[in-house]
Amino acid sequence: MSEEKLNVGGQAVIEGVMMRSPDRVAVAVRRPDGKIVLKNDPYVSYTKRHKFWNLPVIRGAVVLIESMVLGVKALTFSGDVAVEAEKKEDAPNDEQKKKKSKGNSLWLGLTVLFSFAVGLLLFFYLPLVLTDLLGVKNGIMFNLVDGVFRLIIFLLYLFAITMWKEIQRIFQYHGAEHKSIFTYEDKKELTIKNAMEYKPFHPRCGTSFLIMVMLVSIVVFMFLGRPDSIAERLIRLAFVPVIGGFSYELIKLSAKKKDNFFVKLFIAPGLWLQRITAREPDESMVEVAIVSLEASLGKDFTDDPNVILET
Repeated sequence: MSEEKLNVGGQAVIEGVMMRSPDRVAVAVRRPDGKIVLKNDPYVSYTKRHKFWNLPVIRGAVVLIESMVLGVKALTFSGDVAVEAEKKEDAPNDEQKKKKSKGNSLWLGLTVLFSFAVGLLLFFYLPLVLTDLLGVKNGIMFNLVDGVFRLIIFLLYLFAITMWKEIQRIFQYHGAEHKSIFTYEDKKELTIKNAMEYKPFHPRCGTSFLIMVMLVSIVVFMFLGRPDSIAERLIRLAFVPVIGGFSYELIKLSAKKKDNFFVKLFIAPGLWLQRITAREPDESMVEVAIVSLEASLGKDFTDDPNVILET
């Protein structure tokens, strides 16, 4: 099994899981009636379309943007499945489908922009304001305090959203995603029984990536000194893709050397934080994750009575 073939990842969505392989993206969602709705589309990353986009650091920034766009699409699809199941409306005609498609595209674009803006405001600009209020003048100390505020805000944000029952279920599907990927990476048969034997914490998880982004940002911003003007603060935003790129390379390296003692210490904070974001799933959730993973790897579910294919 090649390293590229092993390069699969995913994301939990509403009552389901999105999985991404080197050439496909699949989203499997459980309906209230027990059926699994599956959307499976071909997709090749921009890092595979041109050598430039696959250069170290640059590829990390590309993957970060792609993951955000694909993630929002998957969440939108899972939300649509939930809404349609509740309404049980008649199938729309072609004209209604076209209008719905245009509306979804517009909503997707606005959601991505809004999410990106809120993320920058909450995790990058607010820490700067709080550090300014403390009156820190030294450049190195300023960025250390700024980084600590960023970590605290991030942790508070995670703890806050865990209060929602819906989010807790998404975190369970997150654990199901990890269990199925572990099973595949260990070259075991993708069955519910095999997957349930694994822990729901994975070193290549997006949660670990976010922690890495927080830590790398502290180091990168130290070279920029203390931002005294609005222009200097805006320059920091331009370094966000660079920070994401470096973080991606570190996560990728840690996954290859995950058995190394020092690497284990390095990834420990991310794995610890996954105790919040990746919960123990039930078998029905793992089943959904396996369907999504197998579909992303090319399995045909046309004749499966429990799976409804979405075009």
